[in-house]
Amino acid sequence: MAEGRGGWPVVVAMAAVTMAVMAVVSPAARAHGGRPIGNEGPHEVLRRVSRSAAETLPPGFTDRAVLTGMSLPSVVQFAPDGRVFMGQKAGTILEFDSIDDPNPTLVADLSTNVYNWGDRGLLGLALDPNFETSAYLYVLYTLDAPIGGQPPVYGDQCHDPNGYCVAGARLSRMLVDAQNHAGPESVLIEGWCQQYNSHSIGTLAFGPDGALYVGAGDGANFNAADWGQFGNPCQDPPSEGGALRAQDAAKHGDPTGLNGAILRVDPNTGDPLPDNPLTRNNDPTDDRIIAFGLRNPFRFAVRPNSSRIWVGDVGWNSWEEIDRIGSADNSRVEDFGWPCYEGQFHQGSYDAANLPICEDRLYSGRVRVTLPKATLAHSPTGCGGSNVLSAVGFYTGARYPADYTGAFFFGDVVRGCLWWMQAKPTGDPDTATLQTFATGLYAVDLKTGPNGDLFYVDIYGGSLHEVSYTGVAG
Repeated sequence: MAEGRGGWPVVVAMAAVTMAVMAVVSPAARAHGGRPIGNEGPHEVLRRVSRSAAETLPPGFTDRAVLTGMSLPSVVQFAPDGRVFMGQKAGTILEFDSIDDPNPTLVADLSTNVYNWGDRGLLGLALDPNFETSAYLYVLYTLDAPIGGQPPVYGDQCHDPNGYCVAGARLSRMLVDAQNHAGPESVLIEGWCQQYNSHSIGTLAFGPDGALYVGAGDGANFNAADWGQFGNPCQDPPSEGGALRAQDAAKHGDPTGLNGAILRVDPNTGDPLPDNPLTRNNDPTDDRIIAFGLRNPFRFAVRPNSSRIWVGDVGWNSWEEIDRIGSADNSRVEDFGWPCYEGQFHQGSYDAANLPICEDRLYSGRVRVTLPKATLAHSPTGCGGSNVLSAVGFYTGARYPADYTGAFFFGDVVRGCLWWMQAKPTGDPDTATLQTFATGLYAVDLKTGPNGDLFYVDIYGGSLHEVSYTGVAG
């Protein structure tokens, strides 16, 4: 069996923190993902954590909470005029006139429709690129019902002892009026069958091409390898359910799901764009998909002035991935290999199951799997224990020193860590410059604000934070 993806050389970020974040993997363990088979456990993104990491920042930087008193804020978006829109996990959306406004306006209350349980909830929010003249707000949330059901079915609970509360998800848009109140919800997509309470939906982001990009996880069991043997509520073929739904775009003969994938859609309709790569294969069900084989791409960001998307894919037991999707309108759709691969290696539990999709399609080398641009191992560091890539973003301001121009930041809400990479001359992150930026910052979303500072959402602190530089900018 090949140890790396497609037998290629393993590419891992080399940087100042490499020894801290990379585990030494023995040759015997490599074929099993670097950890013993069966040593699996929960790996939820939004679980409460003990805040053990002391806050440290580079010299000249400060961190302050600017908006407080919120209930599980999960995502932030800034309007060009300085208004701040905050999505809360339970399904409400708030508007603040500025980062100094202590009294928010309730934009929308979707809590009846939103399934706020585990890692499920309202997790994605986007504003129309022309929000000043076309004030559409887009929202991505877990539905409190199976696909096609009438919410609320579960009422933000799951009474099944096995956690089998099957849910769908929705991408919707609403028009915001001059008083910052949203009109009726218009559902663009309802789908994403999910059996378990994590690996649900995630990010919404617009690209410079005007397309809306949508991300979702595999919706599978996160305590054990899952190929559909724990019941089959999503009606998948044998040995093609569970986490294997992340490989749906590679399968034929059954309807394609949208799990474990990044979509590129028309923001007016939710339909696939005609230049998407899979529109040429005569299977209309997968036409929205531009990348798949992802476990939980909870947060991603479109690199400014490009069509490249940088994805933080939450790993299982061994590896977190930073993945890159190339030009979305070319002929190639990226397959990042999950669940057959984690990081650069065969995922041990799925490898041991001898699943046809893994063995015949990916492990055989018949299909080229896309390598991550960087991986982080689950080894102890100065930031604490286990990893969850929970926030990513590009710095687009001009208030930091010159080295930070165009930098790529990503955070871990469990470790309380924030890392960064400098930008290459091409604009892509330079993985050779990967280094720790700060500790004690628990981010689930990262954005550059209109004032040129980096902001992050602290979900369990109920706040939005601003990271400012007090020295001389670059």
